[in-house]
Amino acid sequence: MDTESLYKVFCNSSGITADSRNVNKDSVFFALRGDNFDGNCFADAAIAAGAKVAVIDNPAFYIDDGRHILVDDTLKCLQQLARIHRNHFGCPVIGITGTNGKTTTKELISGVLALKYKVISTKGNLNNHIGVPLTLLSVPADNVDFVIVEMGANHCGEIEDLCKISNPDFGIITTIGKAHIEGFGSVDNIISTKTALYSSVENNKGLVFVDAGNSILNSHLPNCRIVKYGRCNFGKKPAGNSDNIIVDDVDNTIICKGFPDDTAVNISFKWSYNCRQLNFVNSKMYGGYNFINMLAAACIGSFFGVDEKSISDFLSAYLPSNNRSQVLESGGNTYICDAYNANPSSMEAALTAFNMIKADKKIAVLGDMFELGEVSVAEHTAVISKLRTMDLADVILVGSIFKSLNSGFKSFDTSDEARKYVADLHLSGAIILLKGSRAVKLEKLL
Repeated sequence: MDTESLYKVFCNSSGITADSRNVNKDSVFFALRGDNFDGNCFADAAIAAGAKVAVIDNPAFYIDDGRHILVDDTLKCLQQLARIHRNHFGCPVIGITGTNGKTTTKELISGVLALKYKVISTKGNLNNHIGVPLTLLSVPADNVDFVIVEMGANHCGEIEDLCKISNPDFGIITTIGKAHIEGFGSVDNIISTKTALYSSVENNKGLVFVDAGNSILNSHLPNCRIVKYGRCNFGKKPAGNSDNIIVDDVDNTIICKGFPDDTAVNISFKWSYNCRQLNFVNSKMYGGYNFINMLAAACIGSFFGVDEKSISDFLSAYLPSNNRSQVLESGGNTYICDAYNANPSSMEAALTAFNMIKADKKIAVLGDMFELGEVSVAEHTAVISKLRTMDLADVILVGSIFKSLNSGFKSFDTSDEARKYVADLHLSGAIILLKGSRAVKLEKLL
């Protein structure tokens, strides 16, 4: 069956699924393959569970019953189907990518826009060659104002491929830094891969939102409409001005400006859009690096006409989850849990933010960073060097890479070993940062 004919089947279905354990009645099951599974084996089970049809690519599982649809490659077919569907819905697509912060920024932008609009966005971090098509295929044909698509990459050219499927009208790149070096080979390759989002938006004569303080992004700007947001101190108000009105005399190229308090555990900042009024956010999130993610959401929400006070209220109330920049209080200690993932760029940002916090007892608990290839030892050594410059009461390193470097800090192979050590410390009154790659499982120490 050709993809256009399959699209007609999809339009009369209840949606797409790639998991035979999660089949809705009259859904379309795609038998995808993974390193440790073959979805073709579950086609019959999906049909028995209520699937309208099963799309397979292994002739050995084909049955000529009108419910088994044989294609050359189920993954390519899924992507082609998503591309067709993308061209059938009229609402704009906002594409998000970046080395760090893309999932958090996506959640913030989605929440802000949802204050006024109907929004569909990537669930969790399903941002790859499978997640992006599934996100697009989850969009109903009407009654949606925005679709927000998060796009991740761990090898060259991947963002370009995802843009061909999602065809974004608007784009934002959060950051570009060192991550997945093993797959990309170099930072230059990371830059060219990520900025493919800019090129795609340019081809669509769209608009990109750009962090004015990011030199890499500003040296690769596309030839299309640009709205800049960024850190910027505010000019003085004339005497007698109301507190919620500002007159700004600095850097008028920045449309949305914000200025944070870098010394607090939780992000606190003031911001304005087009110098209309001064807004304040006292958030529940940690990390100076998340300030720019919040400001991006404020910028995009304001651009699309969301009430500025409502934006500030949402950002102030937003609660991060899943070990992403969470601030937790327990046993007389403050825990900053940012252990969902780590790479050299995010580790540097986390430590820089932690170093600026004013506190009597600060402890850093860091886990290994993965997928760094031949630069792994050098990057972990750089982290150790930075730790030696910081005013910390204690440092605990977890993972075989850190332990192999004989840093002089307390080191453990696993989080289970570190947990036993931490339990005997009987800590109180400390601010503790937990930062590492997900596989290290630093959350066990909580």
